[in-house]
Parts: sequence; C-alpha cells; structure tokens
Amino acid sequence: MSEVVIVEAVRSPLGRRNGGLSTCHSIDVLGTVQKELFERSGVDPKEVGQVVGGCVGQVGMQTMNVTRNAWLAAGLPLDVAATTVDTQCGSSQQATNLAYALVASGVVDCAVACGVELMSRVPMGATIPREPSSGVPVNKNYRENYEWTSQFDGAERIAKQWDITRDDTDAFAKRSQDLAAAAWEAGAFDSQIVGIDAPVLGEDGKPTGETNRVERDEGLRETTIEGLTKLKTNMPDGVHSAGSSSQISDGAGAILLMTREKADALGLKPKATIVDTCLVGSDPVLMLTGPIGATQKILEKNGLQMSDIGVVEINEAFASVVLAWEKELKPDMATVNPNGGAIGLGHPLGGTGSILITKAVHELERSGKEYALVTMCCGGGLGTGTLLRRG
Repeated sequence: MSEVVIVEAVRSPLGRRNGGLSTCHSIDVLGTVQKELFERSGVDPKEVGQVVGGCVGQVGMQTMNVTRNAWLAAGLPLDVAATTVDTQCGSSQQATNLAYALVASGVVDCAVACGVELMSRVPMGATIPREPSSGVPVNKNYRENYEWTSQFDGAERIAKQWDITRDDTDAFAKRSQDLAAAAWEAGAFDSQIVGIDAPVLGEDGKPTGETNRVERDEGLRETTIEGLTKLKTNMPDGVHSAGSSSQISDGAGAILLMTREKADALGLKPKATIVDTCLVGSDPVLMLTGPIGATQKILEKNGLQMSDIGVVEINEAFASVVLAWEKELKPDMATVNPNGGAIGLGHPLGGTGSILITKAVHELERSGKEYALVTMCCGGGLGTGTLLRRG
C-alpha cells in the first residue's frame, strides 16, 4: 500500500443557527472550501482522481450528490468524479477514510475528502418525509433486536452508566467555550479558516446582490458555571442542557490527499501522514460510545498508547460522550480538544469530520506534536477513527 499524505486542509467558519452562513446554499459553502485547497496548495485540480464527501441531511439543497454539485458550482474540472456518503455525524470523517483507502490501494493517486451541512436550511429530521408511503427509518424487525432511542436518550444513559453528573457536564461545557475563545485569541485557527461570502437577503427573502464576509466561528459565547447551571436539561432528570450539547451549526471542510510519491513529484511538503483509519460498530441503544472502541482499535493495531497521542479531536456531541471516553482511555486531557470542540464551536453534522481532521492537521503543525487522533460518535451506534502523524 502507498503512504498517504495530507498536503492541505481547510475549513469554513462555523456559523451559528440562523447566523452568518444561513443565507448560503450548501454547494457554495462546500465548493468554496474545495476550491481553496488548490488556491493554497498550487495543485492543479485535474490531478484529483476522485472526490468523496459527507453529508447527513441529503434532502433539498443537499440532495442529488451535494459533493459533485459543489465541485461543479465552484468551476472545478467536470471529469473529476464525486461521491456523497452518509455515516451520520461521522460522514465526512468516513469520507476521508474512504478517500484514504482509494489512494492507499492505488485506485487513484490524489483525492479530495470533504463534507458539509447547513443545519439552518436543512434541519435535523428533514430527511424523514411526511408521506406515509415513504416509510420510516426502522421497523418492527429492528425493534425486536434493539430498543429505538434518540441521541439525547443515549447521552443520558451514558452519563448514568459512567457516573457523570450535571456538575461534570457543565464544567466540561465551560472548558470547551474557554478553550475555543483562547484559540481564537492566540490565532490558532488562522491557517485553516476560509472566509465565506454569504448573500445578504432583502425583506422578500431574495439576495440583494450584496454579500457579508463570514470569517469567524459564531458559536463562542461568554460562559459561566452559574449561567450553565440555570439552563434547563434536555430531558427530565438529565444532566445535559443546550450549554453542554453540541451546537446546531453551518459549515464545511475539505482535505487534499495524495501518495507521498505524488507529493514529492509535485514538489509539495506534506502537512501530515494518514497512518490508519477505522470504523467500528457500537451499542445502538447507548448510541454514542463508538469513540471508545475506535480509539482502542487504532491504538492496539498500531502498537501505541494513549500517552503517544499529542493531539486528540473527539467530537463533543454531548459532554458525556467525551467524559465517558476519558474514563475508559485515561488521556492527558491537555491534549484533548485543545482549541475547543463542538460545544464551543459548533457541529455541522456531515461537515464535522473533515473539520476535526483539519483542526488536528493544523494543530500538529502548530504544536510540533507527532501523533493526532480524530474520533467521532455517530447515530445508530458507530465510531470513526483516523490516526495522523505530523509531516
């Protein structure tokens, strides 16, 4: 197998719900970050063999292969093929893992991985139509094997199983916000952000022809423990509130991968090497414990310990997801989401995996650490894993 390297990785700012990016079309946001890969790297987009993207809400503006439509809307070469995958919240991380497999196996020598979600325009649940003839996601045969639960329910069950309290989730929520604010103050995101020109809409809801430049993550807010404790929990007798859950967001990310031989031939200096990837199944009732199994598998397969990992990007779907993972893996928490996570920055579902990988790649360069791990929980009981090495 060929060694696969990342030569560029970028992301959009994360727009808050009904915020700066909410007037955009999904293909324009994704197309902007796709195109930026070539602006920054100097690579001719015709070098790309395939594009693999992730998206959860594949309806409306995100249906009919949003990855391909974004590529074409950005004016990129029409003969470069694209595919859109759905691995729920881990969609664009799995898209990256699949792009890695295409390059490592020799199917192509250069690929783009990416993902997008505009939750302001395509809300959660939009993919389940109201027409009775279309059916529902699961039927009685599924229910005979597994209880059908929500992610909110799963997060609370995890909290109970791992003895995680309301104080624990509130403290973790404040940590995420504090680290995200500190990262922006320190310029930690400067090398990865791509500004988006969002249309300004008139009173009739139509574009005026003017644009608003969005260049900063919009989820950051002043956060105190006192303020967090006053928030209502998501479920009765639960320990999570809106403050300790991931934010509904808009955003996209993109990654340019190729063989090391290809990078050498093009005179490019890789930012990171993809060492290994995985996708594991986990209990669909607890739903969100996948990062535990994914991390264990990645470490065991590569002969590493948690202490070898200098940067971890684990999606903060809910505080209990990370806190349960912490109890099982016992990491140095200074290495975990060092620039904040989805609680402080946002979680645009299908876009988050590529955004987390982008964050990890740039933090490896910034910090000089050797290894980074990216892992996410996914609806239905899945866990994604990507192991990166600097350079």
